Amino acid sequence: MRPLPSRVAVVGAGTMGVGIAHVFATSGVPTALVDASSELTDAALARALDLLRRLEAEGNVAQGATQTAEQHLSAAASVADAVRDADLVVEAVVERPDVKAEVYASIEAAAPADAVVATNTSSIPIAGLAAGLRRPERFLGVHWFVPPLLVPCVEVIPAPATAGHVVDHVVDALARLGKTPVVVGDGPGFVANRIQFAMFKEATRIVEDGLAAPEQVDEVVRSSFGFRLPFFGPFTIADMAGLDVYADIFDTLEGGLGEGFAAPRILREHVERGELGVKTGRGFLELSESQADGLIDRRNRAYVALGRLRQELEA
Repeated sequence: MRPLPSRVAVVGAGTMGVGIAHVFATSGVPTALVDASSELTDAALARALDLLRRLEAEGNVAQGATQTAEQHLSAAASVADAVRDADLVVEAVVERPDVKAEVYASIEAAAPADAVVATNTSSIPIAGLAAGLRRPERFLGVHWFVPPLLVPCVEVIPAPATAGHVVDHVVDALARLGKTPVVVGDGPGFVANRIQFAMFKEATRIVEDGLAAPEQVDEVVRSSFGFRLPFFGPFTIADMAGLDVYADIFDTLEGGLGEGFAAPRILREHVERGELGVKTGRGFLELSESQADGLIDRRNRAYVALGRLRQELEA
């Protein structure tokens, strides 16, 4: 197993930059924060440590996490100072390619030649950002989620030029930090935001159409399919429901809402082959009868446990 980075620089000390710095610093990795000015950087460092103290006091992070971070998190006077000895640089500045390009120029001018540079962009394709770099083979996307210290997933997005060993190293480091790295393809919004924003767009249409108020939409989502999502992704949920059922529902949606709701081709193909999900042992996933039974048993236990947790937290 590869060692963790010996030194990390986080360039951009807003909400995401501070959160990403938390992950490394609380794991004992020397981490330098830097923002657009010394004043902003110093304020971000103070904010980062204050937030950790509150999380620790509330029992949301391990005891001693703040002390570890205080020993390993620092404010850098400039981008050059932050990245000079770093073997991993995480860029977390605003979602503007022109601003990011300026930051990358500063990073490449001062960072070691073998430093990995990662962008936390949540939507901009990585290939485009890599195009102007001198060392694109050491560049990739690492899309974290708010708050990075508590949310497991990190989307890892290689560009075409990214070296395979760089991807492997980053994935291994994230796993050792307790994260769930998932390597995905490069495209606008990647996976999470492409799905999340499609859902949000449809939610706003429902409000515009007068079907429900925002509060009602939120309650329906969190208490229906949102209730399942901590345990199962959309393909597992579809396989458990039955892909033939999904195809029939798409027909109804298309009839009432237009061709934008036509059943996806890949769903039709599964149904035509008789691959209907759990009830046939194969759908988007391939499950034996015993695996299918185990999945349903796990689903039932998980939903009961989550229901109790919600009651406890909302009491």
